[in-house]
Amino acid sequence: MRLGYLLAAAFLLNVPFGYWRTHTRKYSPAWFLSIHAPIPFVVALRLALGFNWAWVPLLLVASVAGQYLGGRLAPRPGD
Repeated sequence: MRLGYLLAAAFLLNVPFGYWRTHTRKYSPAWFLSIHAPIPFVVALRLALGFNWAWVPLLLVASVAGQYLGGRLAPRPGD
């Protein structure tokens, strides 16, 4: 149950950052920050819930999925 909360938090935390990422110039400081800013929060939550390094790959998948969804939710030029 705690793993589900952790994965959901990693996913949901990354959705707004993925949205923001689509409005920044690729490889700019803002783009870099939009990808990396959620990491300390996910790490802190992982440690607070008592999960070890073995769960990092799964958290990475959830975070990337959140970034992807956030990017897909952003309006495209001409929409």
